[in-house]
Amino acid sequence: MNLRTLIFLFILIPITFFGILLILLLNIFDPLGNSFYKIAAWWGRLSARLFRITIEVIGEENYNPDQHYLVLSNHAGMADIPLLLGTMKLNLRFMAKEELGKIPLFGRALRKAGYVMIKRGQNRDALNSLSAAIEVLKGGHSLHIFPEGTRSATGELLPFKRGAFRVAQKGDTPVLPVTIIGSHLITPKKSLKINKGKIMVIIDKPIDPSSFNTIEALMATCSEVITANFNHYSNDYICR
Repeated sequence: MNLRTLIFLFILIPITFFGILLILLLNIFDPLGNSFYKIAAWWGRLSARLFRITIEVIGEENYNPDQHYLVLSNHAGMADIPLLLGTMKLNLRFMAKEELGKIPLFGRALRKAGYVMIKRGQNRDALNSLSAAIEVLKGGHSLHIFPEGTRSATGELLPFKRGAFRVAQKGDTPVLPVTIIGSHLITPKKSLKINKGKIMVIIDKPIDPSSFNTIEALMATCSEVITANFNHYSNDYICR
């Protein structure tokens, strides 16, 4: 635990709590949950300022904020979600683990905003979550999924799972591959410390799922793009 952890506990959490109450109130007039995005994006930018996190975004020209995408990125730290909310100009929903949906008020706000809670594994609940994710895309909203399924403790990429790419094909929505570098140093796995630092977000060109005959081919291409950007920009990240 350090000073930034205390800032999280005694400043950011109370702000988050009142933000959730505001979101639930606005949801009465905005049942689609679109107001959630603006508040969540502000919260993401505030988090970066409070914790002195510098974010460099590369490739903003590769997507259109007026369109919707299935955003796929690697996952290396708890900072990934707020930094993506704060930097990407998309009305973005996330697929999140079901434990978050069980947190009083917070879980309700996520569900009202169109976030999809997923239970890990291959059971019926997990398949229903994938179906719900497909419906979010078909409804014209952007959705983010971490295809690795869990955070990387070292920042290195983990193998991708098929579920995200099944959603991509069934949702008939362009895939926006995003690479995140450095977030594992901000919020190390299995640690209460929050560190200041820098993060790189590399946004590549959209990939059309309909141009692939199989889920495996789509998964391989997305993995290659994210891996290539990770390898290419990791040296720049270390040198800066």
